Amino acid sequence: MTYIIEGQTGDWEIVVGLEVHAQVISNAKLFSGAATAFGAAPNSQVSLVDSAMPGMLPVINRQSVIQAVRTGLGLQAQINLTSVFERKNYFYADLPQGYQISQYLHPIVGEGTIVLDLDDGKTRDVGIERLHLEQDAGKSLHDQDPSRTFVDLNRSGVTLMEIVSKPDIRSPEEAGAYLRKLRSILRYLGTCDGNMEEGSMRCDVNVSVRPVGETGLRTRTEIKNVNSVRFVMAAIEYEAARQVELYEDGGAPVQETRLFNAASGETKSMRSKEHAHDYRYFPDPDLLPLVLSEDFVSEIKATLPELPDQKKQRFIEQWGLTPYDASVLVAEKETADYYEKVAQGRDPKLAANWVVTNLFGVLNKQGLDISESPVSAENLGALVGLIADNTISGRIAKDVFEAMVETGQPPAAIIEEKGLKQVSDSGAIEAMVDEVIAANPEQAEQYRGGNQKVAGWFVGQIMKLSKGQANPGMVNQILKSKLGG
Repeated sequence: MTYIIEGQTGDWEIVVGLEVHAQVISNAKLFSGAATAFGAAPNSQVSLVDSAMPGMLPVINRQSVIQAVRTGLGLQAQINLTSVFERKNYFYADLPQGYQISQYLHPIVGEGTIVLDLDDGKTRDVGIERLHLEQDAGKSLHDQDPSRTFVDLNRSGVTLMEIVSKPDIRSPEEAGAYLRKLRSILRYLGTCDGNMEEGSMRCDVNVSVRPVGETGLRTRTEIKNVNSVRFVMAAIEYEAARQVELYEDGGAPVQETRLFNAASGETKSMRSKEHAHDYRYFPDPDLLPLVLSEDFVSEIKATLPELPDQKKQRFIEQWGLTPYDASVLVAEKETADYYEKVAQGRDPKLAANWVVTNLFGVLNKQGLDISESPVSAENLGALVGLIADNTISGRIAKDVFEAMVETGQPPAAIIEEKGLKQVSDSGAIEAMVDEVIAANPEQAEQYRGGNQKVAGWFVGQIMKLSKGQANPGMVNQILKSKLGG
């Protein structure tokens, strides 16, 4: 997707790479047995290791390693059988050790790929540079007291996967598509809940610009800790325009870390960007290299679920869905599961139409998640089945669906209660056709005189007379035979 900034001196393109910090789903931290539940009272989930008490040694959490390997496999990435934990040294009040245990030269996961599903139904590959494991820092709370900052160490030591993309992203929309797809894969895998509001998925955004046609990379800025897809897209848009303006005024951006202000929609300078040597990385002397066996990786690979891309392909090839509908339906695992229940043993295209158009319309209007749907998958599937076997018409189905949304009842009960069953009795339909033709001789003559459009008008009159319950196919058939068409 080409995103061009038109400047005074020519056209510019943006180059974006994203670093996503994803909190691993695990009941214990990376190097301690302390709990990881969100929302606990401050400093209530802190072990002696997390608070860096003297003499405390880290012990790696096997589940965190499994989750990292699982994620790497889901990203079609290289799993490195030997990786090394290093100390990343910097001082901050919420980092009690004075260093963060991370991975630098030898990460657990190497290069991989994410396939973006774009709005026009096309796809585009974005490269993954690496995934490494690291421990989270604590949290500084600046809004609890007017003159002091409080520190909560509950998050200290929680397992993070840092997933670094290659600088392959070329527009705010692609960045949004990348984050949504990555979050979807993590949720399918069960390795991260992807909840950006709770901070379990945070994003650092690297942005640079260059004249269209130039292939080298220019100076980039890094926007730290952006916590929603919408804000990532807005931050890229603002920062790219700011850099173009700098170049066109004869200046240039400096390599620095910036923050995004969601209220103003602007980025502002936070500090000059550190280089790797500033952190004095060196292998952690308390931790041996992490060595995995091929069998360990194979065992994890055997447990992987069907991922969004595979599911999308199956929906297109086996069920005949459009790439767009398939992409929408697989975007969230819960949605895909719901759709499969609706479609099972029924017309999958009709099922997709009802989920994507009718159900999503209601959920969006009411601000609900698919898990909170007022219509169960079983009930919507039953409705699709009743349309397919001509028990009700598509028009009546919309009325039944509205009642299902309001009451949560199954469609059969609503149809029975309201007497909405489709009339497929040829004698009853023939009587209605005769009545409408007799009442409108002028239109009948027009049809016989070659005006085929009048047939649609007649069908409308008959459907009105039957209160929408006549079988449309039978109406058309009997009407044409009666009018001599």
